[in-house]
Amino acid sequence: MAKRTGIFAAIGALLSGCSPTSALNAMVSRSSYRGTEGVAYGSGPRQKLDVYQPLDTAAGGAPVIVFFYGGNWDKGERASYRFVGEALAAGGALTIVPDYRLVPEVHYPEFLDDNVAAMAWVFEHAKEFGGDPSKIYVMGHSAGAYNASMLALDPRWLGAQRERLAGFIGMAGPYDFLPIENPGAQAAFNWPNTPRESQPIYYVNGKAPRTLLIAANSDSLVNPVRNTEGLGNRLKAAGVNTTVRRYDNVNHVTLIGAMAGAFRFLAPVREDVLAFVGLGGK
Repeated sequence: MAKRTGIFAAIGALLSGCSPTSALNAMVSRSSYRGTEGVAYGSGPRQKLDVYQPLDTAAGGAPVIVFFYGGNWDKGERASYRFVGEALAAGGALTIVPDYRLVPEVHYPEFLDDNVAAMAWVFEHAKEFGGDPSKIYVMGHSAGAYNASMLALDPRWLGAQRERLAGFIGMAGPYDFLPIENPGAQAAFNWPNTPRESQPIYYVNGKAPRTLLIAANSDSLVNPVRNTEGLGNRLKAAGVNTTVRRYDNVNHVTLIGAMAGAFRFLAPVREDVLAFVGLGGK
């Protein structure tokens, strides 16, 4: 029990930004991938991304995963998620982790503009880094899953490029959260003047990409029944190929922490993501 408590504390410290030295990243190998840091996709200081390349790429290129991190739209940085980039790249996926502008510099829907710009860079440059342009997946955790879902579901953002997405992977995402109770989210979405069109579930139709939705059963921050199951059921009803996975033994934070090598015993998050992009058994 003490060991398990220590593990959860380490993951929580890392993902909340409480520790300047990231406990998970400190345990991640730098020899299991090729990395390129700080690539600009725009002119702003937060419009940069990191690239994690697999050491071995299959003929035709690797599947590409663009990962947007969470943080209630007011905190987070790409460097804190090296453990995610490494986990996926070591499994064979070219992985991109962008930064994006946060509250109070921007509010909904402006942070989505940065996500769109990052995706435009990926569409243009993924092949140069060994990626397969026909296998581009958008993924996110928590607030990042919201961002990813809007790109996947709302045609306003990617336009015709949305049809190039091979799939969407959402982890503990808020997809249907009006009225807004969380103070940070209220600031991000200018509550109570938040439009119904801000909700990803509003855009579900049969043109959505293939989808994997992941959540923790013990999530006290984002209700997995309303959000993950709700979106999953709506997508399935629209005829979209959708898989829903809910895990015990993890919570909202440790769900993403389970991507890291030392903590994969918590839940098969990495295994399910890699299988979804065609890299099962890695």
